[in-house]
Amino acid sequence: MAKRILVIDDDQDILTILDIIFAEEGYDVVAQRTGASTDQIRLISPDLILLDVRIEGFYKTGDQICAEIKGEAELTAIPVLLFSSEDDVHERAGVCGANGYINKPFELNKLLEKVKEFIS
Repeated sequence: MAKRILVIDDDQDILTILDIIFAEEGYDVVAQRTGASTDQIRLISPDLILLDVRIEGFYKTGDQICAEIKGEAELTAIPVLLFSSEDDVHERAGVCGANGYINKPFELNKLLEKVKEFIS
């Protein structure tokens, strides 16, 4: 069974690119342009979450969503990677409990390596 990656980013172009790239690597991709609640994440049951920090039109930031995920006993084991062009993404990742972060703009090969690091 393919590993599932939940990608949350408000940029449709990024979602499209990542959907293609991850699908080519054999992953099942769920792409969303808005944030997600912990209940929605439970239903999706991802093996990894790639989460933008700034989600235009959503009432929470990615790091707030991450903190909620890491605060739920059923979800805390899911690796979360913050994905952002924010200068302080590394600090935000530490504060919210993310397992790592990826800076935008990103190199596809480095992104794939980071994802593979968390999905065995």
